[in-house]
Amino acid sequence: MVFHTGEIAVQTQVGVKEEAQSLSSVISNIIKPSAEEFLSNQQFAIASTIDANGNIWASLLTGHRGFIRVLNEQSVQIETTLIATDPLNQNLQHHDYIGLLIIDLAQRKRLRLNGRALNKPPEKIKIQIQQTFFNCPKYIQVRHLETVTSEFPRQVQIQTTNALNLTQQYWIAQSDTFFIASSHPERGADASHRGGFPGFVQILDSQKLVFPDYAGNNMFQTLGNLVVNPNAGLLFIDFAAGHTLQITGKAKVIWETKRLAAFPGAQRLVEFDISQVWETRNASSLRWRFEEYSPANPG
Repeated sequence: MVFHTGEIAVQTQVGVKEEAQSLSSVISNIIKPSAEEFLSNQQFAIASTIDANGNIWASLLTGHRGFIRVLNEQSVQIETTLIATDPLNQNLQHHDYIGLLIIDLAQRKRLRLNGRALNKPPEKIKIQIQQTFFNCPKYIQVRHLETVTSEFPRQVQIQTTNALNLTQQYWIAQSDTFFIASSHPERGADASHRGGFPGFVQILDSQKLVFPDYAGNNMFQTLGNLVVNPNAGLLFIDFAAGHTLQITGKAKVIWETKRLAAFPGAQRLVEFDISQVWETRNASSLRWRFEEYSPANPG
């Protein structure tokens, strides 16, 4: 089966099971020439990995152009400069599942590569691909990568807590983009993108967020994973300054119609309970310049 029980459960509840099945042909277990060409120009990806306690983390991966190199039609190699303390390094010591979202913000194009790591950091990470497909361009804000940065390298600063401070809450409240990592016990890890106008993620308190789920491709990989396994990770990026905010916790899909009124365009909500926050200042030397919001963003 292309879809697991969690994905089918959400597709059935929404009433799009047949439509999702018709779209399943886009999912492949081999890297096609179009994907290899896309990867050859990318410098930016999000990785989903699982720690020793089952917590899920989303990590920022960057490198030279084409830093994710296709070895053959079912494997890739990642050459990235990852901060030594990033959870991904330890996570792959315990679980070899890894999900990758490679995204070109300027072109509004994204590719998912999910599979198993064949080796462990700090070596170049080799991945055996189990699932690959392109996603639609909805909700991606256009940003242009600026490879030249001033006053870099700067000192990396890391702060870990179990709740959001006021500065982090403001950061999230102003965000128009974040990434979500999820996992299925048998199908492995997955990373996905979420976008909207600033304010689409709402802070309920220092340990709870809620965000809308807009109309998408109706395959429901992320929500399907969350139905089976509520553990998830979020990643917010300060694109102008190179800082990251990694959050791990548990997510719950909310179907109550009356709660949707506060979120224009929302078809469902996801409530996220925070267990750990990991803020890294100067996490990346790359910087992005904002250009425009996605025309698909609900008003």
